[in-house]
Amino acid sequence: MARPKARAEHVNQMLKGRAPITADSAERLERVLGHDAGFWLRLEANYQQDLVRLQQLDQLASHKDWLKELPLRWMQGKGWVDTCSHAGQQVSACLKFFAVASIDAWRQRYGQPLAVYRTSKSYATQQGALASWLRRAETQAASIACRPYEAKAFRAALQEIRPLSCEADPTVFVPQLQALAGAAGVAVVFVPAPPGCRVSGATQWLSPDRALIALSLRHKSNDHLWFTLFHEAGHILKHGKKAAFVDGLDGVDEAHEAEADRFAVDQLIPPAAALKLKGLRTEQEVKAAAIALGIAPGLVVGRLQHEGWLPHTHLNGMKVSYRWPEDVRKSHQR
Repeated sequence: MARPKARAEHVNQMLKGRAPITADSAERLERVLGHDAGFWLRLEANYQQDLVRLQQLDQLASHKDWLKELPLRWMQGKGWVDTCSHAGQQVSACLKFFAVASIDAWRQRYGQPLAVYRTSKSYATQQGALASWLRRAETQAASIACRPYEAKAFRAALQEIRPLSCEADPTVFVPQLQALAGAAGVAVVFVPAPPGCRVSGATQWLSPDRALIALSLRHKSNDHLWFTLFHEAGHILKHGKKAAFVDGLDGVDEAHEAEADRFAVDQLIPPAAALKLKGLRTEQEVKAAAIALGIAPGLVVGRLQHEGWLPHTHLNGMKVSYRWPEDVRKSHQR
């Protein structure tokens, strides 16, 4: 039998957290203090769990320099990640945002491009900013109801989506666009791009029967947005479910990009109709052509300028500059 002095020393060590509460000591505490042994054992388990958590946070804090690779303050301002005072907690919050267990896992997943996307070749894209934008697009897409992907249904949906370019209010056309695309297995999301992320749009396969199109809202004119949407649709329909190439970075497949561009051009304004646009100069002529095509006049102006048939300084007032309220940027839920 343990001596009283020894028992007192053991209790003292338990109070200081230096000795664990065992089944035997839990029984003794029950007899002396009244709480059942299970209470003391649960207390010990919680204490040990807290110790592990604190040790993990200290370990994560040693990797705080990783946070410099991310547009952290911007993400915090948008509510994408929580603001934490402890460096380890901040690293943990960011890992949770990316749904990875460690920074090594993050680098393995985001160390190379995950999606086919349109970006400006005039600017370098920071990988951390791009990864943050793509991850946000994935989480937004999860809230959109989609049927299994069918190419034929998606082609048909694009013909119904095309006239939505005539609607100037995003709060009207975005839900309709998402519903039409979702019925064909494609989730379309609108996610603002953080600083350092120069993308316009991205295409990614979330599963074999579910595709993602993300639009960044970086350019607000309607001709740019609708061209980007149909460009990404071209990747989905033409380039398979395992394509991994990036416009504007090393390793880009220019042939695929050109093919997606041609798809967008021809879908918005078919070749036979495009030939009739050459020579248009006035607003009245452009409006009449747009009505005949069933698209917004700004798209006609954009095509004329792209082909060099109209100076880039002319008729820009016919383009619509979208205003994107915060609730439109969130995925529409059905």
